[in-house]
Amino acid sequence: MKKWIVGLIMMGVLAGCSGQEEAPSDSEDKEQSLEKVSVVLDWTPNTNHTGLYAAQNQGFFEEEGLDVEIILPGESGTDQLVASGKSEFGVSYQEAITEARVQDVPIVSIGAVIQHNTSGFASPAEKNIESPKDFEGKTYGGWGAPLEKAVIASLMDTEGADVEKVDIVNMGDTDFFTAVQRDIDFAWIYYAWTGVEAELRGEDLNMIYLTDYSDKLDYYTPVISTSEKMIEENPETVRAFMAAVTKGYEFAIEEPEKAADILIEAVPDLDPELVKESQKWLAPRYQDDAARWGEQKAEVWQNYMDWMLDKDLLEKEIDVKQAFTNEFLPE
Repeated sequence: MKKWIVGLIMMGVLAGCSGQEEAPSDSEDKEQSLEKVSVVLDWTPNTNHTGLYAAQNQGFFEEEGLDVEIILPGESGTDQLVASGKSEFGVSYQEAITEARVQDVPIVSIGAVIQHNTSGFASPAEKNIESPKDFEGKTYGGWGAPLEKAVIASLMDTEGADVEKVDIVNMGDTDFFTAVQRDIDFAWIYYAWTGVEAELRGEDLNMIYLTDYSDKLDYYTPVISTSEKMIEENPETVRAFMAAVTKGYEFAIEEPEKAADILIEAVPDLDPELVKESQKWLAPRYQDDAARWGEQKAEVWQNYMDWMLDKDLLEKEIDVKQAFTNEFLPE
């Protein structure tokens, strides 16, 4: 657009400001007509986000009349940016949205990126941590949230083990593989990324999935979010965004190799081999056993909220039916 304006100015000069102007092209008209919105990621780009990049690359957003910018969260954090309207959409987590709504932060989950929780506690096989009872006497490296100890305790309780016998330290942004060799025994990871990376590195991990020990810990992580204000004032924009995002994730499900290439092209700093293998692992898990990609169930939200209340992680209950909606998913 800027080049076109400069061109007009130059034409006016060369023609002696004759007053004759050249009409904008169809592509420029289309660009002007697209509604500009942004979606802020939860973390650095990875295969949880491939559907967004596929929607952008394949023109699905444009087909829905949108010009979508994918941005990183920075210090403010995804939920704050979405709640304040600085970004129309975001990538969040069920646990974060639950906590936010307790604080009357009006954000809503509008689609589950992955149908089941694929996270768990990982450790090098030589550390012999094969079940939650083996956490006793070991050092856990996390990010300092009360939630972590509560989850560890829940798993250990199933085997009569004592969470107070676990040394819990904050490892910040330290790389998992560096940390388990130097400072800690186990950490909480998403298998689709760190677990697959371990496979590629030839490092054997013992993986203790949360869902193997508690149905209440099978929550949606990550999710696509927006604000109540956006839903109230711009429902058709939300509908258009989710129509395109759905196509993006369906593309990633059906064409994992092509989807991986799209992500690699968009984010050249990523390890291509890791992206491709992670995408292959994750593709069947986006939708899994759900009737359609993105669908969420009230019982999943209720179960996890009940668990959080039981562990004194929430100050009060929330209305889970206000925390999520399937309304904007394509039929």
